[in-house]
Amino acid sequence: MDVKDGGTIRKALLIINCIILSIGNCGAPLIARLYFIHGGNRIWFSSWLQTAGCPIILLPIACAYMHRSRTADPTSENKLFCMERPLFVAAIVLGILSGLDNYLYSYGLSRLPVSTSSLIIASQLAFTAGFAFLLVKQKFTAYSINAVFLLTIGAGVLALHSNSDRPANESNKEYILGFVMTLAAAALYGFILPLVELTYKK
Repeated sequence: MDVKDGGTIRKALLIINCIILSIGNCGAPLIARLYFIHGGNRIWFSSWLQTAGCPIILLPIACAYMHRSRTADPTSENKLFCMERPLFVAAIVLGILSGLDNYLYSYGLSRLPVSTSSLIIASQLAFTAGFAFLLVKQKFTAYSINAVFLLTIGAGVLALHSNSDRPANESNKEYILGFVMTLAAAALYGFILPLVELTYKK
């Protein structure tokens, strides 16, 4: 394959990935909230759907393995996994943390309106910045610190004053628990992103 063709394919895949990610980030909270509003109460099911890439991605992995089996040198060993053991273990840990994060987010979304949960999730910026500084020694400028601070504080203020779209017949305890779970999901996701970068560096 020509180097230019490879670069074009990578750009196309990146654009497709960005489009799918944008649709998912905008549509998924709305669909999940509709599920809970209309009587759905299986938080595990909602969180599993967010992590559903796990079983689906087994298909291309299996296809890649079969392709390697057919094209590889018959004398060489065809390993089931094309990665070192530490990286494989790190991927498992990251997957478990992502599943836990999805559960926390789904629980919060079942108790909070989409607008409030989305605003709380915006605090993930501050958590990501803090963990990036601690884990991968990310350097910050005054502008980046100011942007993270203003976005996080603004989201927090809006979330605390968004009682107008609070679900009906919901107790203060349930609302606060949903708030705390969503905040925990934001913190955990803010930890996962720098951890992924640290994994690649190591």
